[in-house]
Amino acid sequence: MNRRDFMRGVAAGISATKIPSLMVAEETEAASPRGWLKNTPFIAVGSWDDMPIFFRRVGGHGTWEEADYHSEHTEATVGRLKALGVTIAIIDFFKGFGLEAEAEHIGLARKMAGLLRQHGIRVGLYVGSTIAYETFLAEEPSAQEWFVPDYLGRPVIYGDQTFRKRVYFMHPGYVNYIKRVVRMGVEDLRADLIHFDNTSLQGRAEIFHHPLAVKDFREYLQSAYSPTELKERLGFSNVKYVLPPVIERPLVVINDPLFQLWTDFRCRQLNRYYRDMQNYIHGLNPAVVIDSNPSSGMAGTNTIWEQGISYPGLFPHMEISWTEEGNYAGVTSDGILVSKIRTYKTGSILGTQIVTYTAGGGYYGREGGNRASMAESMVFNRQSLGMVGGILRAQEVPEEQRQYIRFFKDNFKYYKGVQNVPDVAVLYSYASMGFNNDRPAVSFMLFTQALIQAVVPFDIIFDGNLKDLSKYRVLVLADQECLSDEQMNLIRKYVAQGGGLAATEQTSLYTTRRLRRPDFGLKDLLKISAPAWQGPRGEERNLQIAPVQNRIGRGRVAYIPSVQPAIEKPRAERMSSMYWKLPLNWKELIAEVKWAAGDRLSLEVNAPGTLAVVAELMEQPAESRRLVHLVNYAGPQGNRVSNIEVTVALPEGKMTREITLLTPDGEGNTVPANVDHGRAHFTVPRLDTYTLAVLELE
Repeated sequence: MNRRDFMRGVAAGISATKIPSLMVAEETEAASPRGWLKNTPFIAVGSWDDMPIFFRRVGGHGTWEEADYHSEHTEATVGRLKALGVTIAIIDFFKGFGLEAEAEHIGLARKMAGLLRQHGIRVGLYVGSTIAYETFLAEEPSAQEWFVPDYLGRPVIYGDQTFRKRVYFMHPGYVNYIKRVVRMGVEDLRADLIHFDNTSLQGRAEIFHHPLAVKDFREYLQSAYSPTELKERLGFSNVKYVLPPVIERPLVVINDPLFQLWTDFRCRQLNRYYRDMQNYIHGLNPAVVIDSNPSSGMAGTNTIWEQGISYPGLFPHMEISWTEEGNYAGVTSDGILVSKIRTYKTGSILGTQIVTYTAGGGYYGREGGNRASMAESMVFNRQSLGMVGGILRAQEVPEEQRQYIRFFKDNFKYYKGVQNVPDVAVLYSYASMGFNNDRPAVSFMLFTQALIQAVVPFDIIFDGNLKDLSKYRVLVLADQECLSDEQMNLIRKYVAQGGGLAATEQTSLYTTRRLRRPDFGLKDLLKISAPAWQGPRGEERNLQIAPVQNRIGRGRVAYIPSVQPAIEKPRAERMSSMYWKLPLNWKELIAEVKWAAGDRLSLEVNAPGTLAVVAELMEQPAESRRLVHLVNYAGPQGNRVSNIEVTVALPEGKMTREITLLTPDGEGNTVPANVDHGRAHFTVPRLDTYTLAVLELE
């Protein structure tokens, strides 16, 4: 296949009459997530910066580290991992120095893989995305063509490690080399998992200034759009001289159509790279899990614009995604509840398990890891306790966290085959969140923060999920300003069928190309008029009105004119956790959601005197069981909560008589259930950090 035909394949199915920025996954030949991953408690350790060739070159390491490296690869170390409860170890394999340069440590990895298998621990192999050119070029001189040229006069490297060059990942030479690497890992070392690192760096702006990326971009434009469509979008149709835009300063909004098209292209190229790798690896062995590291999670970073990462397009090509966003579970000194809940919910809706550092102590266990981090992963993730430490230093995991590992393994039957029971869907629309770095990001993060702390069960959904909203009582549009006609029609259909809608600020005022409409696109539902336009360079103003409630047929629609930050985020900055303090009008937001839901939610939790208790309602239909997970984010700081009142909606016709309370923080017990009008009421006498309430249904 020539490159022109390939790029036509990239553009297949794209039409300007559809939603050009709707990043949904293409069909893939790969099978569903690997069976062993669904049926195994995922408790990981890892090591990928320990090989001597790396720490000698990077410098600054300890004199004892080479001895430590060799002691990692011993049966005694593996035995300690088994005793800790580890189920998978991700080990050094390919750091980017070259297969010949790394032959010695690959030999040790082969030995380590054998030891792990002997002890019943699965094997993951690390594959880096940078090239240590000094050794690599001696092996593959043609790799010089893969490297991205200097960007804005600076070399494109990994941080301050100048020897690690970055490449255009779609260069055929690079793709073929990485396939050689993973083939060795799958066939020779018999990997259960391939871990691709630094995904968050691959789709960044500077990578696409490689000459081949420029050529690919032009071919993409010609293949995806007709000359008439290009002229209507850009003002011209000859893209022979188009270059990727160069900009260094942060942008508030992305209005330039070339910027938008370039962002779409970057996302699609990254998706296709991982689709190609997934199909190749599963062709070698369908049981191998694909694991990559987009890094930022759902934590207030505009991954679409900054990193070329759109989760609905990327996640279907992997079974595991890492997050290194930080945001360790806890409550800050100024009262901000910090969590990774949004990231876990993103993985769950897209069918991808999230892995992060959850234990404290030792490197690769992070200082912020604690019992709440472990509980959070067990609850909001799927079948995963995350990464509990480095291979050698996992023995440093504190005893209180070891109790969580034992609890997770002993009670794994309550974490398998679960699905959450959400009342609310919160839309993360590609165009709204990708083409505006300010108000949509603020409103989305703060509205979800209110739902988290008010214990309202919710999902984060994406554009493709609008096609079926039947399981939700309410759809939240937190300043989702860019909606297509197709999307708005799906929302109208949902409301007409009895769904609730809660919308804020400029929702539906723009098209998916960020062109301003004369009025709200959903004016027929919102029943209000948009604020006056301030011009293409002006800032939209919020309406100065009280919330508006409308009954539309069987549905209910609430419009809230603003989400009011307690801490203002500077323009164009990331909406990071330092700004996640509950919005000033959070009670109003929750009241409107409850009204739109008909004042009846599936879960209600009253934890006296605190907003630090978070809960999730799960079910296991096959076992006729409902589960309520309670996490006290202030628990690791010694703040216990007593007499928590819980109300749970039961499936129609079902009863429960007694609730079993399980906890890794002490002894469990049972409490009586009072069932009234299809709802079970019970009290949890005490919550340290984590308690699981098991409702067996009759």
